[in-house]
Amino acid sequence: MRARLGDTVLADAPEADLIRIEGNWYFPPASVTAGVLSDSPTPYTCPWKGACQYLTVTVDGRELPDRAWSYPDPYPTAIERVGRDFSGYVAFWKEVEVGD
Repeated sequence: MRARLGDTVLADAPEADLIRIEGNWYFPPASVTAGVLSDSPTPYTCPWKGACQYLTVTVDGRELPDRAWSYPDPYPTAIERVGRDFSGYVAFWKEVEVGD
């Protein structure tokens, strides 16, 4: 599976390595292309997953704030609920296309 913004691949991993949570594909941290994500100051805490780190996607000098997110340290109960440890996995939103 790939996460793309236009022709730029933001993340690439076999589907078996991804985790699907609430309709979103979460990519393993090692599958994310270096240099395309940076921390966003937007705060958010999910009631069941924990503190979220929003990320800005940058491609060809274009910044898209909060188009990706991660849970660096999800609640243990969230890991139990999902059935896999998704710490640091990255999901994408809006203009980012996720598919084969």
